[in-house]
Amino acid sequence: MSSSIVSPKKLFSIYKLPGFTFIAITCFVMLYAPIMILVGYSFNEGSSLALWEGLSLRWYYSAWQNEAVKDATLLSLIIALQASLYSTVLATMAALGTTRTRAYRGQTAIYAMINQPLMVPEIVTAVALLIVFATIKQATGYQGLSFLVIAHTAFCVPFAYLPIRARLEDMDRSLEIAAADLYATPWRCFRRVTLPLLLPGILAGAMLAFVISLDDVVITEFVKSAGQDTLPTFMLGQIRRVITPEMNAIASALLAVSVLMVSLIFLINRKKT
Repeated sequence: MSSSIVSPKKLFSIYKLPGFTFIAITCFVMLYAPIMILVGYSFNEGSSLALWEGLSLRWYYSAWQNEAVKDATLLSLIIALQASLYSTVLATMAALGTTRTRAYRGQTAIYAMINQPLMVPEIVTAVALLIVFATIKQATGYQGLSFLVIAHTAFCVPFAYLPIRARLEDMDRSLEIAAADLYATPWRCFRRVTLPLLLPGILAGAMLAFVISLDDVVITEFVKSAGQDTLPTFMLGQIRRVITPEMNAIASALLAVSVLMVSLIFLINRKKT
């Protein structure tokens, strides 16, 4: 019998496309060069935003001594912590309800509704919440932080939901089935088997929700009452009046927090080899 030699097919690689390296480098420069400039000028000794006058931590110290910045930062942390907690609990329940059940009619629609804040422009959500909360404020006279917490929670649910659902879909159900076979109640099975395995996804979802809430401007600007400036809205108000290197320092600090949280999310979700 005669045998024919078949040459292996060449695998497609995007790295071999003409100009890929140049386009990739250009995109990274356009994305990160402005951020690097902002971070660099946050260490500028002088008050100019365009003239370098020496290396200094002057503006970080100025921001640290600014009572308005401290109040706005504290308020941002309070809202972000509450919103991340509530949205993670809701997202965990939603993820269990859409993955640990038999297929049912309307399951896809529920999935789309949970992720609605991701698909609809944020300004639309902000205006809708403004109308609802304005009606409640007028009827009750209540002007507290609960409106901001509820708004941030509603917006953060899909961000917490996605990593939790992804973790659930990757989990091996054999352990849960084995626990059920050993007469474990649904609650005991969840507490002893599902929850420990799901914990990395829950932590990742909570941290992602925290970052999203901490950085939010649009919804906060529409929903907040007088005297409820978070750090992003405080910065926006300051920039409208006068731009100082102190804003560069605050923005750099926010960037550092965001990078730290995203790095932790990556480390938590990293697959063990």
